[in-house]
Amino acid sequence: MAITIERRTEGDIVVLELKGRATIGGEADRLNEALRRELSGGTRKLLANLTGLAQVDSSGLAMLVRSFVSMGCSGGTMRLVVPPGRVREVFEVTQLSRAITCYADEASALASFR
Repeated sequence: MAITIERRTEGDIVVLELKGRATIGGEADRLNEALRRELSGGTRKLLANLTGLAQVDSSGLAMLVRSFVSMGCSGGTMRLVVPPGRVREVFEVTQLSRAITCYADEASALASFR
């Protein structure tokens, strides 16, 4: 199952809705490209909604973490929607949920930008 990335805006917040798998190879490359495009395009508020992800591996995590750090270094903010399930378990096992605030739903994540 290839990754699909749908981009939309909610006010001044860019939302990337991810579906499929963020795993090594083409999927992680497409995710990296989408995230880099937002960073280089001047996006200041980015929400990555992982609700539709069935799987994420270390490559997918690396892309998300790199973007989170880059966004912070450039003065922007990035949030993640990671609902309960397999992907959330990966964030908890790796303890990334301690370093990156993960929201259970999009409404809460969007509200956190305000």
